[in-house]
Order: sequence, then structure tokens, then C-alpha cells
Amino acid sequence: MDKFAIELTLSRVKTLKIKNFIDKNLGTLVLCFLLGFSIISFIVYSQNGLALKYNDARSHLDIGRRVVEGLKPGVAQLGSVWLPLPHILMVPTIWNDFFWHSGLSGALISMVSFVGTGLFIYKFLEKLGVGILGKLVGVGVFIANLNILYLQSTAMTESLLLLTMTAGVYYLTLWARDEKLINLVKSAFWIMISTVTRYDGWFLAVFASVLVGFIVIRKKGIKAAEGNFVFFATLAGFGIFLWFLWNLLIFKDPFYFAFGEFSARTQQTQLEAAGELPTKGNLFLSFKAYFFALVYNTYTYPFFVGIIGFLALIQDKKINWRVRLATLALFGALIFNVIALYMGHSVLFLPEIIGKTWFNVRYGVMLLPMIAISFGYLVERAKNYRFMILGVFFLVSFFAFVNQDAVVIDDAVYGSSQKNVTEVAGWLRKNVLREEGYVLISAASHDAIIFSSGLPMKKFIHEGTGAYWDYAVENPDKWAKWIVMRTYDMNDLTYNEIHDAEGLEKYELVDHYPFADIYRLKSEYISEVITKPILGKIK
Repeated sequence: MDKFAIELTLSRVKTLKIKNFIDKNLGTLVLCFLLGFSIISFIVYSQNGLALKYNDARSHLDIGRRVVEGLKPGVAQLGSVWLPLPHILMVPTIWNDFFWHSGLSGALISMVSFVGTGLFIYKFLEKLGVGILGKLVGVGVFIANLNILYLQSTAMTESLLLLTMTAGVYYLTLWARDEKLINLVKSAFWIMISTVTRYDGWFLAVFASVLVGFIVIRKKGIKAAEGNFVFFATLAGFGIFLWFLWNLLIFKDPFYFAFGEFSARTQQTQLEAAGELPTKGNLFLSFKAYFFALVYNTYTYPFFVGIIGFLALIQDKKINWRVRLATLALFGALIFNVIALYMGHSVLFLPEIIGKTWFNVRYGVMLLPMIAISFGYLVERAKNYRFMILGVFFLVSFFAFVNQDAVVIDDAVYGSSQKNVTEVAGWLRKNVLREEGYVLISAASHDAIIFSSGLPMKKFIHEGTGAYWDYAVENPDKWAKWIVMRTYDMNDLTYNEIHDAEGLEKYELVDHYPFADIYRLKSEYISEVITKPILGKIK
């Protein structure tokens, strides 16, 4: 063998070793990038004061805090409106004031979910036979999205939902390929977790169950399909059963979360009465609203490239038809949100398209994993155009970062999803913190004030404090030194309960703000008010 042949052989061996090293360690590299972007994003948004802009983020943190601290702490504080898992996961850290008031207790869950979702996107593409470049591009599309980078820096629940749904569909496709029962169990487990995170998971549980039945029926017949459907649906839907049971045991009504006084249905009824629920009964407008939310959240170019990639994926005969069918579950969020808007169970505003402000536009981020996976797949398949596709993507991403183009930040800062309660919270922090006594306030209406005030949770009497609330709304002057409420607004639960109470005349209005009024018990009655917790464990 001549010298040239030897050098060529050695070069090939060296190249092969490098390739094997990259293949072996690429997952670790991706993990490091995900962690780095996650941590840096949280630091940036926290220092800019944006991590706590969403009113819902502050409410989620307060719910977790009430489980461990307040006049009546305990698991019952998980309530009935929002599903419990995000708040349960906060419990190990939310007792710490720094973790509570910085939002880190909730952000940690979102950050871990962001990293996990990115890794599942990588693994998803790997199982589809996508090469190194396609896998990196898929993860890159996810990382380069400012909307998800912002949401993962907050206590919002979207990041956790994306993790559980993506993992559930990933294992569903593995089962569709190899028919191993363990993968079906893993898929059902992750989807079950999604059902106790957000209600989007409920639809995924149904949709995925139908896909399981359809996949099996084509290969093994209806009897086998029935068995697989029941098995999967039982496991995936177990979280839904637990939620019904929770509402029955705590609120004496299994449907309290759906029809109770704090339910989304009650809120939507109020919006409909005000003429602000235009998508209800209008399928075209429902689809239009969610379509634009998708485009705004995933950016126009990645969205359309991702859709093209997904269409190419489901037509790729080299991929097992069962796998292609299972990937349709990634589209579940689109169907769910359009149906929810059409039925009036959800509301979404986008200026100049529907409504006059931003509201709930973040729902469009739900298809981001599908867009990322499909984008990475298309880069792998369209080899002759990949550099053109990537060139435009890098250009779009560059300008998105330079211009801080994140619609979810607009929603949080300028839209209806935020509540500017700085003045009210500041007054309470200045005048109440060092005084004895309780503040009577509705958590359902003013959780943002409770959080932003910086006061201990045990300073507040709200509808979740049991007997304290019952006695206080009957005789406020005996229990509360201060009252925070929107005067003459019957939607404010505190005003609704005490507007005709005799003790209300013993209060004076000390400050009036656009979002709420503050009343203080007149000095001549302060000696009679209760300032210490005296009810113990009375319910």
C-alpha cells in the first residue's frame, strides 16, 4: 500500500472517529445550549422586570404560596379553576420568599420544561432518521423563538404543557413503530400529566386515544383495537378522573371547575354579555384568530416552512404509515383551540384582527414543537434547498432578536393579560406591612395586588380562607382593618358580598385607583377589630 493510500485511510478513520464522537456527544451539546439559553433568558427578563408582567403568572405563584402559608393553608388552596400540577410542583420552593416574589419558583418549572421539550424535539427528529444538521436546526427553531424564551422565564404553564404533550406524542410514535407496550404506557403517562397541567391536554388524551384505536384496527382488527383504546384511554385519562374526584370531594360538585362561580365559563358569559366573545358560533373567525396567533408566535417564515415540512413528513412513504399517523397528534392543539374559540369556551384578541388589544395570544405557541420538528425534517429532506432555507431562517431570527419581536411580551405588557396594580400594591406595602390587622380582598379579582404588595399571605382574608371569609363578609368591621375592592362592581366578589353590610359604613375611602379602591376602618372602631388568627382549624 503506497503512502497516499495510507494517508487516505488514516484520514477516513479520523473522520469516522470525529463523526462517531459528534454523534455520541451531540445530545449533551444540545442539552448545554438549551440550559444556557434558558438561564440567560430568565436572568435577562427578570432584570428587565418582565418575568412577572403576566397577571396569571402572579396568580399561579400565589396559589402555590397559599398551599404552604396563609390563614388557612393546605392542599384545598389548589382551588378548582386552574389544573393543579404546576402549583403542586411549586410547593418545594414556594415557601421561600425569594422564590415566591422573584417568580423563580414557577420559572424553574418552565425552564426545566423548556429544556426537556428541546431534547424531545431532538429525539423526535433522531427517530425520524434525520441527520445531524436537521436535528440541530429543529432544536434551533425552538431555541430561536423569543416567545417561548419569554414564557419559559415566567410562572406561566405553557412550557410545562409543551413538554408533556411533546413527550406524549414522541412515545406514541415509538409505539406506532415498534408496538412495544412500554412505549404506549409512557405515552399515556405523559399525556395524563398534560391533563393535570392545562385543559388542552384533555383533548390530546381523546385525540391520541382515537389514533391508537385507528392504528390498531387497521392491522389487528376491531377487538384488538377496543382493548388498546380502553387501555390507553384509561391511563391517559386518569388525571381527568382525578380532577372530577377532587372537585367532588372539595367543592361537592364534580363539575364545579366547569360551571362554578370562578370557572372560565362564568368569565366567558360576562364577556359575551359585553359583546366581547365574537368567535362563539363563528368557525371562520375562530380559525382566523388562532391562525394569526400561530403565525405571531412561531413567526411567519418558520410557520409556513414547518407546515410544508409536516405535509412532506406525512406523505413520506419511507416512514412507517403508523408513525406518520401518530405524528398527527402534534396538530391536536390547533383543533382544540379552534373548537374552544368556536364554542365560546376560550377568548383570544389580536389588534386589527379581533378585538382592540392583546389577550391570550400566547395560545399560539402550542404548535411550536410541531413547527420545529417539521422544519428540521424538511431541511433533511430538501437537500438541494437547505442552505437557502437556513439562510432566510437566520435572517428572520436575527431581526426577531434585534427587534425583540415577541408577541407574548406585548400581551403581558400592553394587553389585557396584564393588570397595572402598582399603585394599589404600593399603598398596601407602605401602609399595611408593619401594622397589625387583616386586609379583606378577593383573590379571584385581585391576586395581582396580593402578590405585588409583598405582604405575607397571612395578612389577607380572601374567599379561600374559609370561616375567616364567611365571618368577614358578614361583619367586615370586626375582622378587617382594610378593604380592597372595585366599588359598585358586582363582579368583584368582595363588593358583591359586603356592599349591603352594615359594618361597611364604618370604613372611609382612603385612596381611589383605576383598578381598585382602598378602604380603612375609621379610627374610633379600630380597637374592636380582630388582628390575630383566632379560628385555628375551624372550617
